Amino acid sequence: MAADFSRLGDEVRNVLAAGADLIHFDVMDNHYVPNLSIGPLVLESLRRTDIECPVDVHLMVKPADGLVEDFIKAGANIISVHPEATEHLHRTLSVIREGGAKAGVVFNPSTPLDVLHEIIECVDLVLIMSVNPGFGGQTFIESSITKLTRARSLIDQADHEIRLEIDGGIKTDNIARAAAAGADTFVAGTAIFGSKDYAATISAMKEAIADAS
Repeated sequence: MAADFSRLGDEVRNVLAAGADLIHFDVMDNHYVPNLSIGPLVLESLRRTDIECPVDVHLMVKPADGLVEDFIKAGANIISVHPEATEHLHRTLSVIREGGAKAGVVFNPSTPLDVLHEIIECVDLVLIMSVNPGFGGQTFIESSITKLTRARSLIDQADHEIRLEIDGGIKTDNIARAAAAGADTFVAGTAIFGSKDYAATISAMKEAIADAS
């Protein structure tokens, strides 16, 4: 979302060359969230070039189910949905997995973690939003650190590998606290694309994560 869309392919290649491990693909519908972004055709176009990195699709759309299969066909590796955006979360997560992608569930700042108990066996990624979804460049919500800690405790009790991701206001000066709270996957948009040196910013973030481990 924070990239220059007029040269999206180049932007993706540049951040990968600078050390990014995956691309986070923000999908917004101007309904579930107050913004409009990109769809599966854009991902399909990127995949037709030399971009083969893991793509982490965050569906900020309601209903989410209609786009799941389209994004799987377009080349998504991970697809995450909000509990509020589907009538039958267990079914949606199962469809994602059956299609060959990893399934994620997203918790907004005001969404309790209770539902995770019921669907954790279907989940490969838990995404904690540290801003209200819809816009880049927002201020990090401090209570997200506590939520990360609680999510990590639940994940550690699961019998399979689950990533714990955080998204929203992540910068070099707070990424270490997120890592210490249990996050192992970090989404940074404005902090990277808004910097003059992608590689230096990503390197500083990775160093901060390592120091917090």
